[in-house]
Amino acid sequence: MVTPMVATSSASSVQESADPVVGAARYAAVPALMDSLLHDVRNPLNALAIHLEVLTEKLKGDSGQVPPSQDKNLRAMREQIQRVDGMLKMFSDFIVFRGAGPSGEAPLSEAAQRALDVLGHESRRRRLQVQVSIEADVRVRLADTSELGFFLIQMLTRAIHRSAPGSGLRMGVRSEDARAVLEVEDTGGAAAGTVAADTEAALRLRAAQLGLELELRAGLCRLFFPRA
Repeated sequence: MVTPMVATSSASSVQESADPVVGAARYAAVPALMDSLLHDVRNPLNALAIHLEVLTEKLKGDSGQVPPSQDKNLRAMREQIQRVDGMLKMFSDFIVFRGAGPSGEAPLSEAAQRALDVLGHESRRRRLQVQVSIEADVRVRLADTSELGFFLIQMLTRAIHRSAPGSGLRMGVRSEDARAVLEVEDTGGAAAGTVAADTEAALRLRAAQLGLELELRAGLCRLFFPRA
């Protein structure tokens, strides 16, 4: 007698893929993969940059100048190589966790703008109207400066997942006496599910661990830092 095989239900598969342990394992592999990607992609980029300079020298010929029509193309290629290299580094800075960082000053204004750039595709995909109000050169003090990127990405991710397509999102950075304020506000409207809940739990935990005041309610997430 042949015992029939029991097919795994699609509901069971969905549950397994949504399990926090599985999600944590997936993310745990990301930093190493990102580090490898950054290293391996930069090698051919550097090779392209070198060959581009060699080609430039060959095109100069006896005149010592690259013909204007070709110089424009070479300049565009050089700029695109530099752009890709810069984007890889920018994403790596936010994704790759290299352990606890030193205590000290961190550039909140600059980091906030870079975080917006990193998540730019996601906000555009949802057609969000993003308003930005970043006071220049706001610096903060942190017991672990490597965590500034964590707070920025998590706060923005929470707002993006809460936002309905076409709705608004606002990020602000400002000085307030001896403190600096980072706030992200959304109009909600989307069913964020467990993503927003897990993000909020992580934000509360890490803020408490670093002794930072966190205000979290509905469409507003506000974090206070001591100013540098």
